[in-house]
Amino acid sequence: MNDEQVRGRIEVLPTAVATIANHAVLNSYGVVGMSPKNLANGLAKVLRPDSKRGVEVHIDEDQIIIDLYVVIEYGVRIATVARNIMDSVKFSVEKAMGIPIAQVNVHVQGVHVSSQQ
Repeated sequence: MNDEQVRGRIEVLPTAVATIANHAVLNSYGVVGMSPKNLANGLAKVLRPDSKRGVEVHIDEDQIIIDLYVVIEYGVRIATVARNIMDSVKFSVEKAMGIPIAQVNVHVQGVHVSSQQ
């Protein structure tokens, strides 16, 4: 078999991309958790871990667009945390997938005030 011949295809589902993105977000400074796109779906769900909640992945012709819905800790600079999330998710997904990410959009759904403040 010639190395130039096609051996098959590799398909990565959006849920796999969402899991990678979720992990990168939750390891970002200032992030309390992920939120459903519609925050009215319940704040109780925000703090429970779910590898796909709060992440929407759109794949169109070798282009990936990721929307993230996050809750950030009160007292941090929201814009700085959001940029750090964008950079972290872009790096993590591109490293794992080997394809460039077209967009990472961060939607701040809420700000969490801890009881210790």
